Amino acid sequence: MRPRVVIAGGYGLVGGQVARLLRTAGHDIDLVLAGRHPETGAGLAAELGAETARLDVADPAGALAALGRIDLVVATLQDPGDNLLTASLIAGAAHIGIVGTAGTMASSAIAACALARRPALMLGHWQAGVLTWAALAACREFASVDRVELAALYDYADPIGPMTAADSGTFVGQALIRQAGVWAMIDAPMNSRAVSRGDLPAFDAMPMGVLDTPALAAVTGARDVRFDLGVGQSRGAIEGGPASHDLHIDITGRLPSGEIASRRTVLTDPAGQAHLTALGVMVGVERLLGLDGSAPPAAGLVFPETAIDPQGALDRLGAFGVRIELVA
Repeated sequence: MRPRVVIAGGYGLVGGQVARLLRTAGHDIDLVLAGRHPETGAGLAAELGAETARLDVADPAGALAALGRIDLVVATLQDPGDNLLTASLIAGAAHIGIVGTAGTMASSAIAACALARRPALMLGHWQAGVLTWAALAACREFASVDRVELAALYDYADPIGPMTAADSGTFVGQALIRQAGVWAMIDAPMNSRAVSRGDLPAFDAMPMGVLDTPALAAVTGARDVRFDLGVGQSRGAIEGGPASHDLHIDITGRLPSGEIASRRTVLTDPAGQAHLTALGVMVGVERLLGLDGSAPPAAGLVFPETAIDPQGALDRLGAFGVRIELVA
């Protein structure tokens, strides 16, 4: 029986790209593009051979019940009350959510632990896990990791959808970082840093409490971990093309030889941040449904840093045009 996947917000900027990528990848699945105005998604549904359905995250249980069997619900929209998460889990479906932050995900994690009969994947990491996978792959060169500094550059010419626009209110404020082996909540505007880019202009960035920070602190054991977000002209725009989304990953640690060294990895998606997020979601869908050739994870709370092989994920992204470069 073919897996049945409901994409809530499935005709929005990110959700529509997730749907297209799943079709481009050639997966034999049934797609349902759901939202409050399903008529808006009729053209995309016809293009992709998908269904549409009306779904409101304020009261989603009835809409999910009317759809019958559902294997996975992908939430590419805001779910501030965890209503869609809860209804999906009660219905027996797996779930992917992409908007939780270090400061907001406690209720989602508790619901997943209590209710999930299939895996519930928390992809509230930057670009739906992509940044963490790239950082973990870079860390494999080291015997031990002391510091992980992450930065993303957003170009104003790169379109964003309603979900990201709604999220932007959390981008500046208090941010969780790992500092000298302890957790600290810091004031973002007072703790900005300049991120160098070699021959390209540096950009200023402020800390933000994404899930990548606790994820990488836990998996690598690094005493210092932070993520910062800045704005400026992207690499793609500077090179004369459309705005790209650029991620900078700086790792400091001890090599197997005993030498202390620093390495930088730069990841760039020429198609922009929505495409990169959608790719992260696609990798998550493939993992939860076993479409990558391995058995799906067990029921319960799942995170990308432990459920998905970092290098395998990066290889998958590279096949869809993402550039990954070790620059130092």
